[in-house]
Amino acid sequence: MAERITVSYQKKPCYDIVLTRGFDGLSEEFSQREEWAGRKVCIVADSNVAPLYGKAVQEALAPCVAACELFEFPAGEEHKNLQTVQSLYVYLIEHHFERRDMLVALGGGVTGDMTGFAAATYLRGIDFIQIPTTLLSMVDSSIGGKTGVDFDAYKNMVGAFYMPKLVYMNLDTLQTLEARQFYSGFAEVMKHGLIRDSKYYEWLIANMYEICDRDFDTMLALVKRSCEIKKAVVEKDPTEQGERALLNFGHTIGHAIEKYSNFTMLHGECVALGCVAAAFISWKKERISMEEYYEIRDMFVPFNLPISLDDVDVDRIVELTKSDKKMSGGQIRFILLDKIGKAAIDHTVSEEEMRAALGELNFKEED
Repeated sequence: MAERITVSYQKKPCYDIVLTRGFDGLSEEFSQREEWAGRKVCIVADSNVAPLYGKAVQEALAPCVAACELFEFPAGEEHKNLQTVQSLYVYLIEHHFERRDMLVALGGGVTGDMTGFAAATYLRGIDFIQIPTTLLSMVDSSIGGKTGVDFDAYKNMVGAFYMPKLVYMNLDTLQTLEARQFYSGFAEVMKHGLIRDSKYYEWLIANMYEICDRDFDTMLALVKRSCEIKKAVVEKDPTEQGERALLNFGHTIGHAIEKYSNFTMLHGECVALGCVAAAFISWKKERISMEEYYEIRDMFVPFNLPISLDDVDVDRIVELTKSDKKMSGGQIRFILLDKIGKAAIDHTVSEEEMRAALGELNFKEED
């Protein structure tokens, strides 16, 4: 039996998040919506996901749509750019996709963000649905309507707010994720507990072994609660004018580290480091206790997430935070903790405080 969460936009129901097993339920979701009958669908998937799930999704959708195409692009963050979107535009034009047709984002955050952006801009906007296949995309990027691409290595600098018509999560896909990708997604899960729900944070720690084993019932409870937290935040602030910024906890320094590493580190790994840095600053500003800081730092370790870097250029990372799209009036909009389970926006974090936090992360090898 599928679990269902309805997300509202401008106080009206907008789309459902469906949590289930298998892809068979897709045909039912389509058949329940008369306005989707007779449409053409283009599945967008990268070269890792297309061979795994492309055919299964095509088979599930074939009875419900006029045609079901599959557009495949090379996997990797380096392909999340306007050139790939342009290739998708060409494919859609050559296959005569019209405004009433639909895109399907099948894969992780790169696929979802890029497909959503293409949907928002092709013919001034066509419908799309999200079928996230990674933990990161299930708990974070598939929800809330943020779409976009990287531009000259500036992460998500070009994009649009554009809501999907459905988010369909087949939790069985989590079983095929390589370990590093799975734990990368868990960084966003931990973030949800830290900014919004201390009991959830404690539950994550208590269910550590079941999470690492990817026990289905545990993963269902985890994904559902994270979706509920993100839903609550994005419904109040769909276009990030205020409270939605809390979801950026760990991301200011995290994105800078991600760019500094030339995207050799995964997003969640960088977010984990950013969360540790933000918690350190929260401690130094006397917003949380030393004990809370060290607990937060150490809790990333059992989930195979980094809490230190090897001999990095601290000044360069601080410089990179200035190109972050979360700047406001020339000031970096930082998210800090008042306690575990409660975060707040702060505009007072100085470069010196960021350097101190990065110094805490930075393990230099002895000469």
